[in-house]
Amino acid sequence: MKSAKPIKESVLEPPTPEEERLLTSLRAKTWKEFQGQESVVEALHIAIAAAKKRKEALEHILLYGPPGLGKTSLAHIIGHEMGATVRVTSGPALERAGDLASILTNLEPGDILFIDEIHRLNKVVEETLYPAMEDYALDIVIGKGPAARTLRLDLPQFTIVGATTRIGLLSAPIRDRFGVISRLSFYDPEHLEQILINAAKKLRIPLHEKPRKALAKRSRGTPRIALRLLKRVRDVAQVEGNGTITDDILARALSMMEVDDAGLDASDRRLLTVIVDKFGGGPVGIETVAAALSEDVGTVEEVLEPFLMQIGFLKRTPRGRMATPATFKHLGKPLPKNFQGELFT
Repeated sequence: MKSAKPIKESVLEPPTPEEERLLTSLRAKTWKEFQGQESVVEALHIAIAAAKKRKEALEHILLYGPPGLGKTSLAHIIGHEMGATVRVTSGPALERAGDLASILTNLEPGDILFIDEIHRLNKVVEETLYPAMEDYALDIVIGKGPAARTLRLDLPQFTIVGATTRIGLLSAPIRDRFGVISRLSFYDPEHLEQILINAAKKLRIPLHEKPRKALAKRSRGTPRIALRLLKRVRDVAQVEGNGTITDDILARALSMMEVDDAGLDASDRRLLTVIVDKFGGGPVGIETVAAALSEDVGTVEEVLEPFLMQIGFLKRTPRGRMATPATFKHLGKPLPKNFQGELFT
């Protein structure tokens, strides 16, 4: 039997291009395949039905929530339901107003422009977007100085679907131009199980109930992580077994990825350990935590913290981040005598 190479990368890291292609192939492509987020789906159903009834372009839509919850999948499903072409870009990719103008002037009536990380648009590009979203028009400045004049170009009716992990960084003017604003939440294990069932069918690998439930439990409420775990476990099953995902194969793969029973990986435990060991459980400022981890504040806030807060292992207080009694128990560490547990009541 061959031995698989250790899997060192975190399940929280951005996917590689090869992995992104695989995840894209496993994405839900219709409402029937899409699991969870019932309130979001209902709001989108109504908006789509209303637009079709009026024979108009769909309202602009803003989707926000932690990474990996299906914002991109929803954008493509919306396009499929509207019978529209989906153009994809991102906030960092639109460096100049001309970049945005080039995309907008090539849109067809009813097209959907999906802007990922829309909170990272620079101010000039964002201001160019205001009349495009509100009036379907593009204002272009011709010339410089006193001779400069503004030329307004009419655009076809189109829809912007924006996605962000940090809605608080969006300015009020752009946020107010979205007709539908929906928050995506972490998934429950039952919906993650169904996502794994659908993915296993597409990958043509057997996935029995017990390992499927174990994978769903360790997926941090996030479909992208569930699919990445499934891919890693499949690799181990094919290299060290006969391709079937058994309990032993699952345990071996999760151990190699350093994913524990709660779904925490080495990055999560490192964050919690820093707060517990170096700062007595907190409170401690986010900048201090990020510096101790050698991570940027955005990564800590957007990637690591949301799930830890969701499961009650981390608390944000006015005085800083704090571990909870559950954190100490999970890490197998005793509560300090001066631990301020009253903050969690």
